[in-house]
Amino acid sequence: MSWTSWLGKLRFGFGNSAGISSMAASSSEIAYEPDNDVPAAGQQLAQFGAGCFWGVELAFQRVPGVTKTEVGYSQGKFHNPTYKDVCTGKTGHSEIVRLEYDPNQCRYEDLLDVFWARHDPTTLNRQGNDVGTQYRSGIYYYSPEQEKAARETLENQQKILGRKVVTEILPAKKFYRAEDYHQQYLEKGGRIGSKQSASKGCTDPIRCYG
Repeated sequence: MSWTSWLGKLRFGFGNSAGISSMAASSSEIAYEPDNDVPAAGQQLAQFGAGCFWGVELAFQRVPGVTKTEVGYSQGKFHNPTYKDVCTGKTGHSEIVRLEYDPNQCRYEDLLDVFWARHDPTTLNRQGNDVGTQYRSGIYYYSPEQEKAARETLENQQKILGRKVVTEILPAKKFYRAEDYHQQYLEKGGRIGSKQSASKGCTDPIRCYG
């Protein structure tokens, strides 16, 4: 199956999250630091926010050349936030998928194609029924080359859609890995225990709740 035909079979899917707790109070200086984590040898990092991170992660798990995915929080003002903290909307964090990919097997532009196909980048702080700043659309770059590609594809998307694209494009900040139960959530069965395939090139529709 060709890359373009596989990409064309991607489906939108939206998740839900809730919960409120006391804020993790710590220095915002730490949260605003660049993401300096080092990928495995020969790999590169990328960060994307496109709504509920469960379905977004599964979409990237299926991409040939993507070697690792993690979900978490970034672009906020508090150090070590929890899922419940982020869901209050008061920490400023976005739900993020951070991935490692092999540039010899997968171009950054291929990842951008999946990102744009996965969500509606014209809805501000919203994807489907999920509403809040944590669901905002964002591309968080690690290099000038990634930034350039992101901005070029944003302009192209705006022409294709004929509506204003509200995706933010910012440097990748400190990444806070989400709680273990969120990791590969849909592959593990989601809310109802119905596992979804993370096989490379899989085109099954993604059920974002499980």
